[in-house]
Amino acid sequence: MKSVKVVLGVLTGAVAGALAGILLAPAKGWKTRKRILKKGEDYADTVKDKFDELRDTVTEKFEKAKKGASNYAETEIS
Repeated sequence: MKSVKVVLGVLTGAVAGALAGILLAPAKGWKTRKRILKKGEDYADTVKDKFDELRDTVTEKFEKAKKGASNYAETEIS
C-alpha cells in the first residue's frame, strides 16, 4: 500500500510540474493546448502501465499465497 501512495505522489507531482511549466512557458494558445494534451496522454499511458504492473504483482503474490495455503492444508490433512 505504501508503494502505491509513493507512485501516485510521484506521478501527481510530475503532472503538476509539467503542467505548470507548460502553462508558464511563452507559447501560442493552440500550441500550449496541444502540448498539454500530449503530456496528458503520456502521463495517462504511464499511469496505465504502472497500474498494470501493480495488478500483475498483486495477482502473482495472491497466487503464490493461495498455493502455499493449499500446500499447507494438504500437509496438515495428511
